[in-house]
Amino acid sequence: MVVKIGVNPLSWTNDDMPELGAETPLEVCLEEGRQAGYEGFELGNKFPRQLGPLRQVLAQHQLALVSGWHSGFLLQDSVDQAKASVADHLALLKGMGCKVLVFAECSRSVVGKRDMPLSKRPVLSAEQWPEFGRCLTMLADHMAEHGIRMAYHHHMGTVVQTQQEIDYLVEHTGESVGLLIDTGHLVFAGGDPVAVIERYGRRVVHVHCKDVRADVLQKAQADDSSFLDAVLAGVFTVPGDGCIDYRAVLSTLKQQRYSGWLVVEAEQDPAKAHPFTYVCRAYQYLSRVVDSVGL
Repeated sequence: MVVKIGVNPLSWTNDDMPELGAETPLEVCLEEGRQAGYEGFELGNKFPRQLGPLRQVLAQHQLALVSGWHSGFLLQDSVDQAKASVADHLALLKGMGCKVLVFAECSRSVVGKRDMPLSKRPVLSAEQWPEFGRCLTMLADHMAEHGIRMAYHHHMGTVVQTQQEIDYLVEHTGESVGLLIDTGHLVFAGGDPVAVIERYGRRVVHVHCKDVRADVLQKAQADDSSFLDAVLAGVFTVPGDGCIDYRAVLSTLKQQRYSGWLVVEAEQDPAKAHPFTYVCRAYQYLSRVVDSVGL
């Protein structure tokens, strides 16, 4: 088993709210990430999206490209349209030697709508799941033909948010659809990361490591907050700074023989949570737990 620790630029700059960290250059993110100890980065909105420039900027900091997010709209587009939409992103990740592509279905998503409570998110009917799963599998098969595994990201505010919806997703898709386990999003949705990893370990191809502040989560749920308001209130933090038992999570990944990246991804307001301080703390904590459980 080979595990590497990477980081997402969300600690420095935010894709859903670009005004958070807008003043921070990409070079600062990369320099501080490497200094903290990380081996690779996921893509963010400040990265070049051409193979040559992207390879050059990461090589300057001796960093790998881990993966990158793609928003899918299979509930409103055809599979052929989805293939065309993802083509450039897929080619970029393949050219950079990535093994997985982070994918989430974003039709009618409320993720980026600060005035929209999470209770207003889209939900699939029982009749919609088979066709959605069939189309998703076709798209994942297409990615697999290019040597890239789909890492489906369950996400607050989307059609795959809860643990039960992850069950539906696995039930209605083929093996080419891999799972991304996001510890923070799963706990926010009332789920149990350990239980999901135990049940679907063979499908887990990517892991996002964030923690949750229980008191902030409780208030966000009571207030029926929007996703962005919960983020601004500090619902997420780095591993080791919240309520998630990472020893249990990583021990279960070891039992399931997980190989791949552990990506620190803590969406916070950088004005409140100093990025370098938090990413250093996260790397030190996560690497200690990785070593202690023998992952």
